[in-house]
Amino acid sequence: MEPMLYPELFKSLERVRWSLERDVPWEAFDGARLSDEQALTVKMNAITEWAALPATEMFLRDNRHDCDFSAFMSVWFYEEQKHALVLMEYLRRFRPQLVPSEDELQAVRFPFDPAPPEQTLMLHFCGEIRLNHWYRRAAEWHTEPVLRHIYDLIARDEARHGGAYLQYMKRALVRGGEAVKASFAKMGMLMAAAARAGKPLHPTNLHVNQSLFPRDTVQSRLPDPEWLERWLDAQIRFDREWEKKVSDMILLNLSKLFDAPIRTLQDLSRYRRRLKAAA
Repeated sequence: MEPMLYPELFKSLERVRWSLERDVPWEAFDGARLSDEQALTVKMNAITEWAALPATEMFLRDNRHDCDFSAFMSVWFYEEQKHALVLMEYLRRFRPQLVPSEDELQAVRFPFDPAPPEQTLMLHFCGEIRLNHWYRRAAEWHTEPVLRHIYDLIARDEARHGGAYLQYMKRALVRGGEAVKASFAKMGMLMAAAARAGKPLHPTNLHVNQSLFPRDTVQSRLPDPEWLERWLDAQIRFDREWEKKVSDMILLNLSKLFDAPIRTLQDLSRYRRRLKAAA
């Protein structure tokens, strides 16, 4: 039996973990370079990051059979909640009137419907890739130096989380074979084709509870449900070039994961058809 992944992942993430006190240059704050518009986006990002709470509850519920992955959730949940915390700390220091209320945080904690664990794993792997790119772009858009530094820290965490998910995906392929490969290809196709969908595709913007529809996305439960599209289109300007970077990174990782030449959505579509034919 292969060794558990959690112990080594814990060590690797522990080595690069940053501190709110030591690694955020609070003293460098420049109030003249922070607009009200920018500060409001910090509040929305903080609430969105808080949604790691219901995601963790979902992961633990749907992976009761997998103590290794469930243990890794302790690290992922801690670091994701720290993202929410550092953004709220920024607001507490420099825009206290915008600190999210407990009711606003509680609003994004709602149950997600059960789903096949391998599909959820792939979905969140793609979500980490997307968040890394979103936050890198946000770091470029913001003009206040402390905030730029915070978004860079968070973006790097999201990239590391994607790498950890990838390790669990490799293990799932060894254990589940072609059926798991088909699930990964299906979700990869969905998440890499966001430009075709005409809306941002990320776990926080997907419908996850049929009984609560249409208020069953994290974004729909924010104080301003229209914020995400405005943030992407008009503020950080996450354009086609940046969207292509996300799609290319998803396809590159699938190519390595499947050991197959997948460079475009068409390649992935053809690969899925071959999997169906073989099944």
